[in-house]
Parts: sequence; structure tokens; C-alpha cells
Amino acid sequence: MKTKEIIKRASELAEPFRISKGKNFRLKDVDPDETLEFTKEADKPRAKEVLTMGVTALAELQDKLYAQDKWAVLLIFQAMDAAGKDGAIKHVMSGVNPQGCEVYSFKSPSSEDLDHDYLWRCMKCLPNRGHIGIFNRSYYEELLVVRVHPEFLAKQKTAAKTGRQKHLGESFRRHP
Repeated sequence: MKTKEIIKRASELAEPFRISKGKNFRLKDVDPDETLEFTKEADKPRAKEVLTMGVTALAELQDKLYAQDKWAVLLIFQAMDAAGKDGAIKHVMSGVNPQGCEVYSFKSPSSEDLDHDYLWRCMKCLPNRGHIGIFNRSYYEELLVVRVHPEFLAKQKTAAKTGRQKHLGESFRRHP
């Protein structure tokens, strides 16, 4: 299967999981047990074949990304502990050139992190043009936590109108 066909098929598989409603999105409307057509034990060989084709296509696309040196790719894995983020990163990214890919895990903020606004530690880990960056968790989690525990916000500086979120939006466009 050619790369363009693989991309088209991957886009179709991803469609039900895209968040396109913005403010109207509600997590409760998403079925966490959804596996599309990969539900039975008999589907495992087919799922492995699809993964292999995807990894091959991703390696080819990474070569183009690096050669063009125009864009960067940022993948954000956000899920609860033990939800499989590390396994997903390991399997999906197994075919990429490690020289063009970096994974960052965000744990509790360090004292240095707390001396800056909440986006600082993410901003310093953004990938260079031609590279792939992977965030194992993201600053979104920090935004959610402070809604539940507003006292945590007092310990950390908030982003003054620095335009960082606008910068992120302009630097990393979502593929349609």
C-alpha cells in the first residue's frame, strides 16, 4: 500500500477520535471502550499489519519532514496513569529515526519550573523544524488540576499575555 493510501486510511480510522467541536466537546460523550473494528482476538494479526504499515509510512514522512526543514510535529499523549501512553509511544514511533525524535515526560514541576509561567517548561521542549517531539502528558493536565485545586495555582506564575498559546497554534497546525 502506498504512503498516500496509508495516510488516507489512518485519517479515516482517527476521525471518530478527533475533537472538532471545541467548546461543545464533552469527554462524557466519548466511549472509552471504542476499538473500531479491532475488537476480536482474530483481529490481532490485522491490527499488527496496520501498525507495521503505519510505522513504515511514518518513517517515510519523517524523512520528508527532516528534508523540508519547514515544520515540526508535536504529538501529545494525555491519559491517566497506566493507560498505555508509554506502550503507544513505543509501538507507534518504533520506526522513526531516533535522531529526529525526542520524548518528554512532564512530572511534578521543579522549583525552576515554578519560577516561570506554566507554559515555560513545555515551550523549552518544543521540537525544532524537521523534528518530531512527543509530550508524555502536557500542560493541559496542569490546567485541569488547578480547576480542582486552585491553591496550586498560587505556587506557580501564570502566563502573562505572552502570546505563547498563539505561537503554538501558528507553529503546529493540525493535519485536517
